[in-house]
Amino acid sequence: MVRFEDHSHPNGGLLLLARHGESEGNARNIFTGRLDLPLTKRGRREALDIAASLRKSAITLDIAFSSVLQRARETAEIIIASLGRDIQLISNLALNERDYGILTGHHKDLPVQGVEAQQVRRWRRSFTGRPSDGESLMDTQIRVGAYYDSSITPQLVDGRSVLVVAHGNSLRALIKKLEYLTASEIEGLEIGTGEIIAFETCRGAVSKRLPDINPTERSRIFTL
Repeated sequence: MVRFEDHSHPNGGLLLLARHGESEGNARNIFTGRLDLPLTKRGRREALDIAASLRKSAITLDIAFSSVLQRARETAEIIIASLGRDIQLISNLALNERDYGILTGHHKDLPVQGVEAQQVRRWRRSFTGRPSDGESLMDTQIRVGAYYDSSITPQLVDGRSVLVVAHGNSLRALIKKLEYLTASEIEGLEIGTGEIIAFETCRGAVSKRLPDINPTERSRIFTL
């Protein structure tokens, strides 16, 4: 287990991105998107596992952000309560999951009436594919990125350790921005429920991705 006690660079911050624990939508394998579904029992355990990993890695959080959807906010609240510290939690809809539009609520492995299977795949995986009445991953990156720049980056500039609890697609969109990934590279990126991705920052900009700090039991991958 990697430890981060020495993370004390005067211009350095620590950015921790965590996907919420398993939700009822994950368990049902549906396009959850903006549906506000709660965590499952397993999802709450995954949130506790995140907190345990942070303790073992000697990470002291200064502030936390989450989306307003209950699966992300509850995950963040469980982590904070488990750490036993008074950590401010800021929830904002800019971190919400991608809006899947007409796909919302449909089982991912079943046909969507009136939509060709190839079209559904393009909407799911491509960076610019936008489901009817929904968002593309590019749309998601624009809103998440703007909030990150305005509200999260200043915390990192101040040298703080920042936790962001959000969703598979909103985090993928943010990682594309932070790591300058191409549209094709982001198509293959998956983030498991309860997974943590850590970055060291300098003057607010990501300088490197840090070693894996996830629990021994790997997070569940739900294909987005």
